[in-house]
Amino acid sequence: MTAAEVAAYTSAHDGGVTATVTTGLGVRGWAAAPETGRRSGEAPVDVPAAPFRPGTVNIVVAVPVPLSDAALVNAVATATEAKVQALLDAGLDCSGTPTDAVCVIAPEPGPEGGEPFAGPRSTWGARIARAVHGAALAGARPAR
Repeated sequence: MTAAEVAAYTSAHDGGVTATVTTGLGVRGWAAAPETGRRSGEAPVDVPAAPFRPGTVNIVVAVPVPLSDAALVNAVATATEAKVQALLDAGLDCSGTPTDAVCVIAPEPGPEGGEPFAGPRSTWGARIARAVHGAALAGARPAR
């Protein structure tokens, strides 16, 4: 998932869900950043390149129950929302880094297809959100 150093990570658990997060915040920003060379709402201008500082937020979420394909997509969105909430709760003005990644690990669904939802108000999605939030917040606080 990354070439960044992953020895420093934080983990949190909630109701059988485990979230492990590397919170490298050397290059922070917003997902909907302006086009390169532009400032929001402006014509193209030369914007000096920021010095390279490695960093990425990698999230691995382990869920003990099978998830449907739709629930897997839901789980990625839920984990991302919880990460952004944690960064804001840590007092950071960003949604993450340009290279953030999310991986959801769950058992293969059987003939019943797995849990249908993993949004933040579903049983498993709420657990994902709380676990990711806890791990990301613990990792983001020292970055301040």
